[in-house]
Order: sequence, then structure tokens, then C-alpha cells
Amino acid sequence: MTPLVLLPGMMCDARLYGPQIAALSGRVPLHLAPIKDRQSVEELAVDILETAPPRFALAGLSMGGIVAMEVIRQAPERIDRLALLDTNPRAELEEVRQRREPQIEAVRNGRLKDIMRDELKPNYLAEGPRRQDVLDLCMAMALDLGPDVFERQSRALQTRPDQQETLKQVRCPTLILMGADDRLCPRDRHELMHALIAGSTLQIIDGAGHLPTLEQPNAVTAALKTWLDL
Repeated sequence: MTPLVLLPGMMCDARLYGPQIAALSGRVPLHLAPIKDRQSVEELAVDILETAPPRFALAGLSMGGIVAMEVIRQAPERIDRLALLDTNPRAELEEVRQRREPQIEAVRNGRLKDIMRDELKPNYLAEGPRRQDVLDLCMAMALDLGPDVFERQSRALQTRPDQQETLKQVRCPTLILMGADDRLCPRDRHELMHALIAGSTLQIIDGAGHLPTLEQPNAVTAALKTWLDL
């Protein structure tokens, strides 16, 4: 069975995929690749390729999807199949790039919890009975990773390359998945990726926003099993 490498989103760790890891363990070899030690997408991809199996399936959510696109740009021959979840193939807009600066400054001044609570995580999720539990988990992941990771990841996102030409070259089985209520990476981004990757599958998960792996875990796990031919 081809191993599966999972890339988490910004200020997230393996807990982002907790339900999927539980469901897939024993059925496919799993590797969680952190994306926290470099401040460019290109360097993060190099690190992943140095430690990943020779050939593997690759799934990334949000920033993890952005890094996944760079991984397949650098080494397409090593990727058996690709899953891009709630992500964006475009370079960062200038207005978003500038908006990160006061966030970075606030986090440097000890306000990571405030930034996560007030500016980031509330915009991520759909309404629903599990919303507060997911928010609490997101806060725990962010605080465990800490302010230095926040700054490095912010810098990597600011300088990320546009990957639309990369996606036109993808030839492996590809799943493009998003939460229907994702306001951070809206539907047009996913329809664009679907159009760029010949033969890709686009799946919209109802009742989820930007983090469907936690908001609607069973639906996401089912989609990943189909993608992996399990």
C-alpha cells in the first residue's frame, strides 16, 4: 500500500487529522509532515521530500495544500495521488500580505492567543454543534506551536508562488475537497483547481467551513478512502 503523507494547515498539527488518522491507521502507512521550521514554501517542500517515502500519496489542507502543490512541482514523479483540501493555488494578494504584518507584530508582543481568537479561527468554521470544540482544539494546537512558528508560517504564505501552471501538469489521481461554508478559501478557488487538473474530482462537504476534517470528519474520511481506493 502506498504511504499517505498528511500536511496540516497553519498553526495546526496532527490533531487536525485526528479522526482520519484513527480511521485509516492499519489500512495505509501514515506520515504527518510538520510545516513549521522554515519560512518559505519552497524550503518546506524540500524538507518534506527529504524525509518522505520514495513514492507516496499526498494530502494537504489550507497551508498544507499550498505546500503540497510545491512538493508536486519539485518532484511530480514521487507523488502517487494528490488531495488538496480547502486551499488556494494563487500567490498571496498584496492586501492580505500587508494585513499579516500587524498580526506578526502582535504575536511577537505576546498576543498569539488574541490573534487566533479574534482574527483567525472564528472566520474558519461553519455554524454547528461541534463548533466550539473545534475552536478549542485549534487554539490548543496554535498555543502548543507558539509565536515563532506563527511568524515563519506567515512569512512562507506571504512569499508563496502561484501554482496554477504546476497544477496544469498534474497527472495523478487528484481529489479537490472543501467545506461548503469555507470563507477563507472559497469555492471559486477549488473550481479553478478542478479546471486546471485534468480528471480531478471536486467534492463539497456540507456543514463544514475551512476545517472539514474536524467539522465533518466522517464525510472527509469517506472521501479520502475513495481517493485512496480503500
